Amino acid sequence: MYRRQIEPILKDLTKKIVFIVGPRQVGKTWLALEIGKQFKNTAYLNYDSFEDRQIIKNESWLQSTELLILDELHKMPGWKNYLKGVYDTKPKNLKILVTGSARLDVFRQAGDSLAGRFFTHRLMPFSISELQKEPISSDIEHFIQRGGFPEPFLSNNEIDAKRWRNQYADGLIRTDILDFERIHDFRTIQTVFGLLRRKVGTPVSYASIAEDVNASPTTIIKYIQILETLYIIFRITPHSRNIARSILKEPKIYFFDNGLVVGDNGAKFENFIALSLLKHVFGSNDYKGENFELKYLRTKDKKEVDFCLTNNNQIVEVIEAKVSDSNLSQNLKYFCEKYRLKGIQMVKEMKREKTVGGINILKADTYLKKLFL
Repeated sequence: MYRRQIEPILKDLTKKIVFIVGPRQVGKTWLALEIGKQFKNTAYLNYDSFEDRQIIKNESWLQSTELLILDELHKMPGWKNYLKGVYDTKPKNLKILVTGSARLDVFRQAGDSLAGRFFTHRLMPFSISELQKEPISSDIEHFIQRGGFPEPFLSNNEIDAKRWRNQYADGLIRTDILDFERIHDFRTIQTVFGLLRRKVGTPVSYASIAEDVNASPTTIIKYIQILETLYIIFRITPHSRNIARSILKEPKIYFFDNGLVVGDNGAKFENFIALSLLKHVFGSNDYKGENFELKYLRTKDKKEVDFCLTNNNQIVEVIEAKVSDSNLSQNLKYFCEKYRLKGIQMVKEMKREKTVGGINILKADTYLKKLFL
């Protein structure tokens, strides 16, 4: 696998501070250290280490340092002002790279002490486009079952991958979430997490979940926002020219770790496609300055298409994901014909690609390998 972010990060380091954010155990520290190999003198300091913490507080890294990597810096009280001070007084040749959990991305939005001083790079799980060979159907199946997180994806056996996932899921709930915010009802957020794993790809009613777990809809929304903030899940909302109305409509929820999805092959495949498209959106926005969003389409009479890509709130492409049905989706046909949209139907298992009524019906790997990231 090859991480395409290395070159753009190296370029951005010559201009500003670089933040690498993303899910837990997605490879942020590994990527930072790989980038560090490009410099003659790199200092890697982890705020979790007592010794490193003293060096950070005293700013006592070697004067010859060319790249300063600060890991878990968000755990330092007043870290934003500290980082601003380091950046504003640093030697001209010093580059600064900051990594950490998704919380770094949250905290950077509060206050403007670092305004104009950083670029953000969102590191996501591996994707088909990062394979260093031509993808085949077994590659897609591997992504669907293992997910794209480095350790389970690269593991030599399924048992080790499952053991990793059990520990990962437990760590998300018991460590990341409870560290992030005081949760009085631990069992409720655990139950919500479990319910969402079984609702992938279906519009989610906050009121319905609230009734299932005997909590208020406000509490459910808060818990879902926490899961989203920590890069555990992501929501996509129906496309609407009225953005406020779109946000109020029922979202669909997907997981950053495909292995956390509980359901049939259809749900797991749809989650994999959603994550691949989201990664493409992030890459296009972070590196090309675009304004892409991932949405879905749904009418009042419940005609629905899995995904649509928008740029500046204008639909670029509508996309349907199917495991094995290569017959043209009637809902996809409806939207494409009525609104003159470009449509793609991605199929995991099919023998021959075709075009029907101007809509391309493609093998999933044909489409996915062309995505930006």
